[in-house]
Amino acid sequence: MPELPEVETTLRGLAPHLVQQTVSDVIIRNASLRWPIPAALPELLRGKRIVTLTRRAKYLIVEFTHGTLILHLGMSGSLRILTSPQPASQHEHFDLCLANGSIMRLRDPRRFGAVLWHSGALESHPLFSALGPEPLQSGFTGEYLYVASRKRSAAIKQFIMDNHIVVGVGNIYANEALFRSGIRPQLAAGKLSRPRCNRLADEIRATLQEAISLGGSSLRDYVDSDGKQGYFQQHYWVYGRAGASCRRCGTPIRQLRQGQRSSFYCPTCQR
Repeated sequence: MPELPEVETTLRGLAPHLVQQTVSDVIIRNASLRWPIPAALPELLRGKRIVTLTRRAKYLIVEFTHGTLILHLGMSGSLRILTSPQPASQHEHFDLCLANGSIMRLRDPRRFGAVLWHSGALESHPLFSALGPEPLQSGFTGEYLYVASRKRSAAIKQFIMDNHIVVGVGNIYANEALFRSGIRPQLAAGKLSRPRCNRLADEIRATLQEAISLGGSSLRDYVDSDGKQGYFQQHYWVYGRAGASCRRCGTPIRQLRQGQRSSFYCPTCQR
């Protein structure tokens, strides 16, 4: 599933092609995504100019003066910019056509993505009303983590993957940040000291920034807006490396299940 770095990489690739451009048409080939694509989108968007493109958690926010187009890549989605019309494949469900001839096309084989419209303040939408801070912004600090984790018995990995606590820290980057912090994924969140919370907040931010600089991780279907794969998976310390030697100390990496996700850690480097 595309995580925050993949969505941020997609945003940075799309923005130069979309911002301040006028929509000429909207083509909906299959409206049956995670939630139905609104049938009224062509009427709502034809002739309208895109004001800006931003991100909140793993959602892309295409802002117009009269509302917001909300995009989510789901488990297997990607957004591409086409500079001229091309025949759509079976899994290409949605086109945002621009007056300059370019097209933003959504490909989503599993159809768990989303294309939604919201005419009010973004914070009033049910998907956004209870989200925690962005990990790359100033509101996310070690002190925030320390205060939020007091008396919490949940495992620290599940704690930092909770979007009510901090948004966008998915499974891959939670594993990697915990290794870099020296914290075992099964440790109770409430047992972390202030210094360890400071270290964890710093490493979450550093891990995500490094992943963004490398174009994210390409697992299964993800490619960026130019169709290129990311390269962060070549730098994994622990994720997907069960049984392999720790790159730092040589101890075999262990794997366990937490919830419905696999966790990977080094029993020597993490405690």
